[in-house]
Amino acid sequence: MTKAELQELWLTRIAEYKMSGQSVREWCATHEGINPRQLWYWLRKYKDQEGVLSPQSTRWLPVEVSEQSSGVHGNPLLIRIGQADIEVKPGFDPALLSQVVKVLVALC
Repeated sequence: MTKAELQELWLTRIAEYKMSGQSVREWCATHEGINPRQLWYWLRKYKDQEGVLSPQSTRWLPVEVSEQSSGVHGNPLLIRIGQADIEVKPGFDPALLSQVVKVLVALC
C-alpha cells in the first residue's frame, strides 16, 4: 500500500469514527483489526496538521436544507456543520464560504 493509499484509508476511517458518535474503544471493537492505539495515532497526526485533506481527496459532509419560505430565488440558504450554522445569501463569496467550511470541518 502506498503512503497516499494509507493516508486515504485512515482519513476514511477517521471520518467514519467521527460520524459514529462512538468512543474510540467502542468504534474499534466494531471494526476488526483496528486497535485504539492506531486510531489515536492517526487522530493526533491529523489534528496537528493544517489542511488535513490532500487536494486529490474528497470528503462529503451531510447537508440539511430546510425550506423556510416559498423557495423564491434570493432567499438565504442555511447550512449546518456540526453545531455551526451558516446563512448564505445571494451574492456570497464562494471562496470565503469554502474557507469557512474547511475550518468548521476541521473543528467539528
